[in-house]
Amino acid sequence: MIRHLLFICVLLFGLVVQAQTKEWSLQECIDYALDHNITIKQGELDKQLAEIDKTLAIGQMLPSINANINGSSNRGLSLNPTTNQLENATMLSASGAINAGVTLFEGLKKQRELQRTKINELAASYRLDKMKDDVVLHVANAYLQIVLNKENLELVKQRNEVTLEQLERTQHLVDAGSLPQGDLLEIKADDAREKQQIIEAENEVAISLISLAQLLRIKEYQDFDIVQENFEIAEQGLEEPSVYDYVAKAKETRAEVKIAESSVELAAKDVDIARSSYYPSLSAFFGYNTRYAESDPTSFRRQLSINDGLGYGVQLNIPIFNGLSVRKQVQRSQIGLEKAKNELEQTELELESSVYQAYMDVKGAQKSYEAANAALQSQELAFEHSQNRFDAGLITAFEFSQAKSRLDQTMIELNQSKYNYIFKQKVLELYFGVPYSDI
Repeated sequence: MIRHLLFICVLLFGLVVQAQTKEWSLQECIDYALDHNITIKQGELDKQLAEIDKTLAIGQMLPSINANINGSSNRGLSLNPTTNQLENATMLSASGAINAGVTLFEGLKKQRELQRTKINELAASYRLDKMKDDVVLHVANAYLQIVLNKENLELVKQRNEVTLEQLERTQHLVDAGSLPQGDLLEIKADDAREKQQIIEAENEVAISLISLAQLLRIKEYQDFDIVQENFEIAEQGLEEPSVYDYVAKAKETRAEVKIAESSVELAAKDVDIARSSYYPSLSAFFGYNTRYAESDPTSFRRQLSINDGLGYGVQLNIPIFNGLSVRKQVQRSQIGLEKAKNELEQTELELESSVYQAYMDVKGAQKSYEAANAALQSQELAFEHSQNRFDAGLITAFEFSQAKSRLDQTMIELNQSKYNYIFKQKVLELYFGVPYSDI
């Protein structure tokens, strides 16, 4: 029994540890952010409100039907509702009615209001898409920063292992009298400096993990970690799209342009709705009512039958003068339409500029990465040459340390240029209409 309990405790402990040390992939981080981001939640609520507005607009086009029932008791002189005569008696009376009405024509105002709610619902969907794109970029950038910091940490650790090997080798040479004591001290100083760099690199990893956890709104960020994924730079095809292709595709697919286009459509509908008030409106109505009085000896059912009545008809309202309110409202709507058109043009210009900038950023990041890669190859050869000369006693430990520091810095710069290049590529892919789920 005790052995079984121990086994269960060990199993539960293992499950707890596994839950605490769960490593998040980039896709998991993106999915979690999209599910928990407050801005996106607000956008989803705005979309629901737009759907409700559309339903209300549909309801406004349907007939209205209302019913009412009244009952009262009167003592003394009062009006008999069935005979319409004054009577001095205690009287219990009741009445009921059903009324229906429908607008037959109102300058197409209600139809245009319905069309407006449909456009607004679509615009809310576009705004939600834009929010998601922004969140994806923020999460991807924070995630790649962690990957970069972790790779830099491993780089510093690896270089320190080389230093420790060199320190051991130098110690033997100093003990044998082949090298001066100063060379040993110089390498020990390198070891101390690199251990400090390891601590700083570990802090950078911890800080970047906390930043991503806070971005994801994860409170227990002490145990938060990511999968060390291997991100590679996308190969450029032989028929790479030109910057003009990127601009055209962005204008066709980007949510900010669709939002601005929806604003123009909404403003145009506002003009149509305002103009509807110039036209006459025609409505129809129908009503049924009946009444009952206790003082009448006729039965309740009979009274309801003989005291009922019908009313129906149509009503035409013709606007003649309304203090210029309709005219001015139309003018206001027309100004709003012009402003929306200007904002659409400005959005397209800003998007074009952003795409050009993103395109040039990718090209610049590519050249920077290629230059850093070439520099690393040169520095590796230079370090190998310096190491051979140091082992032969042809250079001092200080000169060897400088060569190793240059190699370390070049490797760090290569890592930075690599992930900067990857992130710039992802931004450009979004502009080209690639869904965030494929990025």
